[in-house]
Amino acid sequence: MAGSTTTQSRRVAFASLIGTTIEWYDFFIYGTAASLVFNKLFFPNYDPVVGALAAFASFAVGFLARPLGGVVFSHFGDRLGRKPMLIWSLMLMGVATILIGALPAYEHIGVWAPILLVTLRFAQGIGVGGEWGGAALMAVEHAPANRRGFYGAWPQVGVPAGLLLGNTTFSVVSASVTDEQFLAWGWRIPFLFSALLIVLGFFIRLSISESPVFEKVMNTKEKVRVPVLEALRSHPRTILLATGTFLGTHATFYVTSTWLVFYTTEEGLFERTTVLNANSLLSFVDIPFMILFGLLSDYLGRRRMILGGMAVMALFALPYMLLVDTGSIALYLLGGMILQLCRTSVYGPQSAYFSELFSTRLRYSGISVSYQLASILGGGIAPMICTWLYASTNSPVAIAGYMATLAVISFGSAYLLTETYRTDLTADPATRERNAADPAVSG
Repeated sequence: MAGSTTTQSRRVAFASLIGTTIEWYDFFIYGTAASLVFNKLFFPNYDPVVGALAAFASFAVGFLARPLGGVVFSHFGDRLGRKPMLIWSLMLMGVATILIGALPAYEHIGVWAPILLVTLRFAQGIGVGGEWGGAALMAVEHAPANRRGFYGAWPQVGVPAGLLLGNTTFSVVSASVTDEQFLAWGWRIPFLFSALLIVLGFFIRLSISESPVFEKVMNTKEKVRVPVLEALRSHPRTILLATGTFLGTHATFYVTSTWLVFYTTEEGLFERTTVLNANSLLSFVDIPFMILFGLLSDYLGRRRMILGGMAVMALFALPYMLLVDTGSIALYLLGGMILQLCRTSVYGPQSAYFSELFSTRLRYSGISVSYQLASILGGGIAPMICTWLYASTNSPVAIAGYMATLAVISFGSAYLLTETYRTDLTADPATRERNAADPAVSG
């Protein structure tokens, strides 16, 4: 029986990894395209800074849509099940991404080009907003109690894996065509390639079973009529602090993966292909770190991992930006790897940590609202804020100050939360809260 449970846990973790990789690939290639071509193709009537801000604003629209996606998908995920929501979110994301790849530019359809681009980006945001909560819960709720951090890290790996796949695809296309060809049609290839990935992810997700923890709730008829509202009413402090713990991680991820591509290429620090390849390498390094920290959190605790990572990140923000500004790709990679350690110490255990903060009947809603609020406050607007800060100060110190401030907020939020790594996912809310507050249980 134990062997069967372990096999099922591995299958679900693998399916969650593949699905999240595809979804995040679709979501991230938009950010790369926004950094490289969208200001020229869809917002061509502005000066360079305003055009970049407009392109990054369209990027941020996806983050504004993510809480809506989280609310819609978590409502049905807490009432109907995790599995069907994963399938629908994947299909929505795939269709929107393919349509972006086929979208005519401003010179062909005028103002409709940016309008349709923003609309499709909004649809992407709804899709990915529903994705993370379902994938995280499927992995964590299928996992053995003492390995929730490890198995929960696998859907988290989908983020760097999706970024790696996206950057690699853009790098291959960029190296294979001229600048004129890349601007004319080369940038569309990564978007259209998504069609093959969606078909793969769809069949993999059809093969897995529903969460056993959720099925237990279904059998006892403990479902809530409006789970999102109940989560906000019952756990406002937990949702607020969970959101805060993720701000620093989210912001630095999008600063490094999106804004720095724009900054380093526009300032002439690196060639486009060079920085994309460097970010691909850093994304690859993320993967073992994330799994390692997820596993360590099963022994050391989730909260301790977050506190340590955010403390170092706050201290390292300024040295990191100074390393980037040297124009040395070796120092860029060194700084990036140190920053990755800080980020992955938070992101690796996050699926398990957020899942353990909420009871089963409200879990999809609780973790989705927390995660997606952080995606707006710490992620989607980060490239715009960095563009404005740098245009105002012409100094990387301002960017470092922004990153350090959010890291401090995340540290403080985690400090105010309880440890959770030994709590029982299936216990009633009152019992789980007593266990989390008991040092003998929470560690």
